[in-house]
Amino acid sequence: MAGVFFAVALVLYALDLYALRTDNQLPLWILVIQSAVLCVTQMFRRKAPLPALVIASCILLYDITYDLPLPVMLVFIDLLFSATLSASKRAAWVILGVMTVLALGISVTDGIVSENWRRAFFNMVNLFTLLIVPVWWSFNIRQHDELLHAERQQSRQMRQIAELDRRTAVNAERSRMARDLHDVVAGHLSAIAIQSEALLSMIDDENERKLVRKVLESVRENSLQSLAEMRSMIDLLRAEGGAPDPRTAPARLAELDKLLDSAKAGGLSLQVRKSFDELPVAVDLAAYRIIQEALTNALKHAGGGDARVEVQAVDDQLVIEVTNEMTGPPGKGTGTGLVNMRERAHAVGGDFQAGPWRGGWRVRAVLPTGGVAS
Repeated sequence: MAGVFFAVALVLYALDLYALRTDNQLPLWILVIQSAVLCVTQMFRRKAPLPALVIASCILLYDITYDLPLPVMLVFIDLLFSATLSASKRAAWVILGVMTVLALGISVTDGIVSENWRRAFFNMVNLFTLLIVPVWWSFNIRQHDELLHAERQQSRQMRQIAELDRRTAVNAERSRMARDLHDVVAGHLSAIAIQSEALLSMIDDENERKLVRKVLESVRENSLQSLAEMRSMIDLLRAEGGAPDPRTAPARLAELDKLLDSAKAGGLSLQVRKSFDELPVAVDLAAYRIIQEALTNALKHAGGGDARVEVQAVDDQLVIEVTNEMTGPPGKGTGTGLVNMRERAHAVGGDFQAGPWRGGWRVRAVLPTGGVAS
């Protein structure tokens, strides 16, 4: 940029187009040196904007006593703009005040000395154009930059809040999954412990009793230890500072009909297709929660209408698909429902997809069963 200004200055000097008056000019070699100094100063307009402006101002004030050369004016305007833009906000206001005082002071002094107030007025207009317009322009740009910075900061905060909400939803869903699994497994372990104790009391033969007792005592001890460890794990998984949820039996696909009846009562016209046998506990719990959340979203965000629920066991996978029409404008949700469903599916090693589908909305989950039943 400095090289361009210096080249322009040389062209103007060579063509004798750098000043309005010709009777009171500085020698050409002084003007060239001034332009060289100004262009070197211009290279530091970002690192040292105020010193660069001071140097340009001194040269400008010196040249005013003769005739104001156009190359000096161009570089001064650029340095004035850069200094106001790059300096601190307080320094920018000081620059504005100084330039205003200079414009008014020079114009009033010229009017008093020459007693030609018409010329003084036009000089003031020219000085305001030279001194105030660049400062005003830089203030305008600073204001836009501040607004842009504030919007970026707000956007960054909104992303952070959304990320915190997502993490909270994931942690809450994981804690709920762990509790559901705990309730089912704890029931099995408690049954093993009770049955082992009952069997120990039923054996009458002393020899058989000693042999079986050793095995059953080990089974009972391991069951109770596993149950204790399971409860400790749930305490660790529970969200920090969260209130404990009421203890209820976890819902499974055996209760799917009740869920479907509830959705129908809420206004959904359902078509249901289901075909599956016994499933692993984790898959069973995850499948129910995914269908429950999908139907809740259909009622809450899609305005009801027709919906279709398919739950089928295919090879070693359980395929869940819930589709619904979009009968009205969808509601604005937080997206935690989709996060919860995805977390449920991924927790058992499955795949989850959700999005627009043939004019409506589809939720599809594929959960591996591994051929193991609970």
